[in-house]
Amino acid sequence: MIRFIHAADVHLDSPLVGLEQYGDTPVEEIRGATRRACENLVALAIKENASFVILAGDLYDGDWKDYNTGIFLARQMARLKGAGIRVFIAAGNHDAASQITKSLQLPDNVYVFSHRKAESIPLPELNVVLHGRGFAERIVSDDVTRKFPPARPGMFNIGVLHTSLTGREGHDVYAPCTPDGLRGRGYQYWALGHAHRHEVVARDPWIVYPGSLQGRHIRETGAKGCVVVRVEDGEVREVRHEPVDILRWSPVEVDATGTAGPREVIERAQRALAQEWDRHGGLPVIARLLIAGETPAHASFRAHPEHWEAEFRAAAQEQGHGRLWLEKIRFDTRPPAAAAGWEGDEAVAAILKELRLLAADPMQATGLIEEISQLHQKLPPDLLPGPGGGDPGDARRLADILAEARDLLESRLLRGGGPA
Repeated sequence: MIRFIHAADVHLDSPLVGLEQYGDTPVEEIRGATRRACENLVALAIKENASFVILAGDLYDGDWKDYNTGIFLARQMARLKGAGIRVFIAAGNHDAASQITKSLQLPDNVYVFSHRKAESIPLPELNVVLHGRGFAERIVSDDVTRKFPPARPGMFNIGVLHTSLTGREGHDVYAPCTPDGLRGRGYQYWALGHAHRHEVVARDPWIVYPGSLQGRHIRETGAKGCVVVRVEDGEVREVRHEPVDILRWSPVEVDATGTAGPREVIERAQRALAQEWDRHGGLPVIARLLIAGETPAHASFRAHPEHWEAEFRAAAQEQGHGRLWLEKIRFDTRPPAAAAGWEGDEAVAAILKELRLLAADPMQATGLIEEISQLHQKLPPDLLPGPGGGDPGDARRLADILAEARDLLESRLLRGGGPA
């Protein structure tokens, strides 16, 4: 029986995006996330008594000038050497841009596949052979798998490649190939890299993306890590995804429908955030919060967004015991239909109805553009909007202004208890 670790897309020292602008975030923890995930990977390999580790590309994140990134990786590889674990690396598109990749000397337990052609590395003591190649270019459009060596009979064959296959959402096409093409080589396992989401593409043979070690922004949600592969009698018996990340990204949506005001919306958000934090086992969570639905709080959220953003951030910190942060807050609420109707006052109801119609369909607002443009020309220079004021002839901008006017009018009516 042999056990090996398959990982990819480490992206060492890549910045986590979306948090450092806020004063309550743990900048050092964020900055060191990819390193700590890499340390967890090494610890897992030692704990599992892995026969070897495969790193299928993108250890680095482009042309880093700071050699401390490479020195850190060399130190982790030395930890594996001390445990008698070999490492096999196939460079990916981000490694191709890195000067560190080209010049850093790694410990002798590490083998880096050639970027000129696919090659085979036999491990006769394990009855295993690895076939792989790396890349020196940031753009590769050829199907290189056609030139991979054929499988060696009687051995467990592993292919190692950084590729997008036929395409993966959110990723550039890179070294494209097909699952059928991979099957044609006759290998029992394909260790792929490039896609940041864990995916078992096929099981006969096994074609696997482990995903990235650590999510780096809100599009990389959920648990991140590597896969542990167990092989017995020349067959794959287990492929287990094992998280090694140290914090998670997660979208959280709160339906504010039926709430009486902002405080009740915040309470709902707190419950939703607490559930999400618990779901990730107490790991730090970075959430993008969406507040949607019909609520009287809509007018206040629209009129004072910065105030309520601060309120929601404070509530998140309290609920997550200081280990839950909001990457972004988006308000997509609308006023309750009953509050917006004002059937009791025909004049107010008519104004609100017209504003809603104009805001809902920018093309209906074009009739006002000529009048607004004439007024714009008559205004003195000191009253004209600045560079961000927009074009008075922009129908969509006009619709946004009309929506703001509607919300402001409804807010005033609600605070005043209705029309006089």
